[in-house]
Amino acid sequence: MTKQATTAQKLWMYEKMVTSRRFEEAIARIYLEGKQPVFNMANGPIPGEMHLSDGQEPCAVGVCVHLTAGDIVTATHRPHHQAIAKNVDLKRMAAEIFGKSTGLSGGRGGHMHLFDPAVNFACSGIVGQGLGPAVGAALSRKMQGKPGVAVAYIGEGAVNQGAFHEALNLASVWTLPVVFVIEDNAWGISVSKAASTAVPHNHVRADAYAMPGHRVENNDTLAIFAAAGEAIERARSGGGPSLIEIETSRLAGHFMGDAEAYRPEGEKDGLVAKDPIPAFRRHLLESEGVDEQDLVLIEDRARDAVDEAIAFARQSPDPDPADALSGMFVETAGKGADA
Repeated sequence: MTKQATTAQKLWMYEKMVTSRRFEEAIARIYLEGKQPVFNMANGPIPGEMHLSDGQEPCAVGVCVHLTAGDIVTATHRPHHQAIAKNVDLKRMAAEIFGKSTGLSGGRGGHMHLFDPAVNFACSGIVGQGLGPAVGAALSRKMQGKPGVAVAYIGEGAVNQGAFHEALNLASVWTLPVVFVIEDNAWGISVSKAASTAVPHNHVRADAYAMPGHRVENNDTLAIFAAAGEAIERARSGGGPSLIEIETSRLAGHFMGDAEAYRPEGEKDGLVAKDPIPAFRRHLLESEGVDEQDLVLIEDRARDAVDEAIAFARQSPDPDPADALSGMFVETAGKGADA
């Protein structure tokens, strides 16, 4: 029997979705500071590339609502919605994106390399890189007889990496408590899934590795909740891995500054019309009977949390250059054992 989300779980998911969207909107505004009228990604308070997750919020909340701080999540180069849903410290996350000393990694990692051991969250700018660590984390829990489920998020383009197949194979051979989640937004940078992948839907690949595969259509928050709940319960009970593919929408470009000329005419307008946050808000009002004022309070709380995080990041000090090598392995060859 499919488990239904409670009202409390739905409100939790809505707040995380709104917090993620408000955070992305704030980052988008600040990212452009110093980069106009001539765009140079090295300028401004947030240098480098920036990948926003607008539209993909259901993928994060529908899964992470089932997780605890002890469970592991490895995320992609587009990680903010997943980090927020996993309860990563928002202030330290913002500071890391700004490259500040108070950031999760002291400003060393930036937005594609967010690490919070307090809630077992990590991500990487390398496509598919989180698959192996997630399988390893699940193996460690099983070998030690400890509880915990690992969730590895990837994009639909990453399924064509060898690491994807290696990870699914080992997870199945060893019956590990890991769930693989594909966020299928239909575009690998500017290449469509149809032009890069032999099968129309990637959840069918689960059959090759003797695990359940499930596809969720239409970026449906509650359908994601149900599929993830079943897969995570299976993993916790010793049933082994599962693969979930989610049809989602990337409402922003691949990166800030992407002109998106590769999209067919009208595609983006159609996706914006199906924005999952207003749709979930309507569900709460019309089907769940939630008072609109309660949603306004949630939205205000989300906005305040983001404002506080951004203010914390802006006011935090830059890293001390003298600490540049702290936490790093330094070459000591030829210097003796005591070097």
